[in-house]
Amino acid sequence: MTEPQAWTNPTIEGQLVLLRPFTPDDLPTAWEMITDPVGNDLTATTDEFSYDQITAWYLSRDEHADRVDLAIVERATGEFAGEVVLSDHDRSTNSCSFRISLRGPDWFGRGLGTEATALIVRHGLDELGLARITLEVLARNPRAVRTYEKVGFVRTAEVVEDGEAWIHMAITSPASALT
Repeated sequence: MTEPQAWTNPTIEGQLVLLRPFTPDDLPTAWEMITDPVGNDLTATTDEFSYDQITAWYLSRDEHADRVDLAIVERATGEFAGEVVLSDHDRSTNSCSFRISLRGPDWFGRGLGTEATALIVRHGLDELGLARITLEVLARNPRAVRTYEKVGFVRTAEVVEDGEAWIHMAITSPASALT
């Protein structure tokens, strides 16, 4: 099983995106992402945060040994496009949860989220040795569902919570099927 010290925030290069640790320069655009009404609707986010709370959150990401939090940077422009996160590591099942957020509608439909998802999933399964990565997505977000399915996630359940239909999805390591 992967030891917590392996959970560092690496830099991962793709064709369209670069995944890297957060920097203070990311804070204004991260704030834009956190306060984007479309993104908040598509993730059913209702909590409100202050700029100081968001600053403290992002600047503390390297202090956590049981999660990976990375900025998504569009390689063509060098601009912050969003974030990917592996969190809630369960050592007993060697699994974790995944989430992604893009800066807003101008960043949708460009392949950035799909590549960022594929890169962080490959990192989780191959480099961290996870057996399983899970996520929850709103059923009314078909673009996200298609992205996750392209990467290899499969539906494991559908539930309704507080009037919202959610799809639970998972991807497993091919190696975990052998054990």
